[in-house]
Order: sequence, then C-alpha cells, then structure tokens
Amino acid sequence: MGVNLEEDLVYRLLLAVDIQGYSRLDARGQLAAQHDLAAVLDKAAEAAGLSRSDWSEQVGGDGELALLPAGTAPAVVAGDLVLGFEAALREVNAARDSAGPLDPARGGGRLRVRLALHHGTLTPGPFGPAGDAPVVVQRLLDSTPLRRLLDDPRRDLAVVVSDAMFDDVVRSGFCALPESAFQAVRITAKGAVFRGHLLTRPPEPRVRALRERPVRAAEGDPPVRLADLTLLTGVGGRGDDLN
Repeated sequence: MGVNLEEDLVYRLLLAVDIQGYSRLDARGQLAAQHDLAAVLDKAAEAAGLSRSDWSEQVGGDGELALLPAGTAPAVVAGDLVLGFEAALREVNAARDSAGPLDPARGGGRLRVRLALHHGTLTPGPFGPAGDAPVVVQRLLDSTPLRRLLDDPRRDLAVVVSDAMFDDVVRSGFCALPESAFQAVRITAKGAVFRGHLLTRPPEPRVRALRERPVRAAEGDPPVRLADLTLLTGVGGRGDDLN
C-alpha cells in the first residue's frame, strides 16, 4: 500500500510544555506531577476562554505538544493563557507546600515547568505533526537559556515565545504581556539557529492597562478579569519576581 504524502499544510498555534526534573522522580511522584500538570493546563485554558478538548495533543510522560484549533486568537494564547497558567501553577504548588516536601503523593517538591509558544506551518503525520513549526517550538522548549531560568529557586515557571510570535503577537499591543517583559535569546541546536524571547520580568504595564477586560465569562458566573489573575499570580505587583 502506498503512503499518502499529500496532506494539507496548515497554520496553527503550538504550545509545548515540560516538567523540569521529571526523570528524578519515582513512579508515584511522576504520576502526581502528570495529574497536577493536566490540572494546570485545564485551568489555564479555562481562564483564557479555551477548552483543551479542542486541542490536538501529542503527549509524553513529562509534558505535551499541543496544536490549538484554527481560529484561536493568538493574543489570548500569548497573554491570557500564560497568566492563567502561572496562576494555576501557583495554586498547585501551594497545595504541594502545605502537604510537605516529603509527601510522596505530591512528588516530593514543587512542580516546576517550562512552557514554549509558537505559530507556524505544519502537516499531520502518523507520529505527530511534521514541519518547521513543531521543530521550532520543541527546540525552544529544550533550550539551555529557558532551563537556566529555573536555576532561580524562586521561579516555578519559565516561558519562551518564538521570534515570530513575539513580532506578530506580543508587539501588537493586543497581548496581555508587554514586549518590555521579554528578553531576546539566540539558540543554536542541531546545527540550526532559533530565536526566541524569554519572559524575564513582571509584565506590569500591559496588565494594568487591560486589567478590566474580561478573560472568561461562564454562564451564570461573574467574568474573570485580569485584575483577578494579577492577584493570584503576583504578576503586575510591586517588583515581585515571576515565579
């Protein structure tokens, strides 16, 4: 039987996430980390008005590569989703802290995560999407500069967006995260050069400008506003570091 290589080329938003230090956990700790990461992704998507049930996911033990559906607003993904992710991660780690560092059900410590975002072209394949976009987001996720952000024990989340997403989305003024919160980085991997932007400091200006814009308005519930997320995350406060 011949192989059909005539799949359509599509343009998608991509999210890649990975648990730092996953291989050092025992089986029970890995399972707890997986459940907690799934909960964080669910809550982040909900806060941004998205649903993970609409995502196409390529799952690994310590994370996933997700393709978001066509028509997803890129500014929501680059801004509101990131803010919601950090808020949900703080909530999970508060529960882990209260359980104690030696509780095996909580994996023995805080959940620390790397997150990469990109948009570009790809085509479906039998083992996952093929094309330039999945390669770019994975190289950014695995990059040394992103990993080094988590050398700071006060951080639990390290975020990078691709050069294309920064230029097209973050700098547009429609994103909840301002360009001043990012630092450009150049990554060399597998003989190729990739450019991205690390989220390195609190995004106070843009969050304050948009703090009255509803993020989600579920039926019967009051809308979640960026001001509420700011209180949960600490982002936009008075000099607080982005954990």
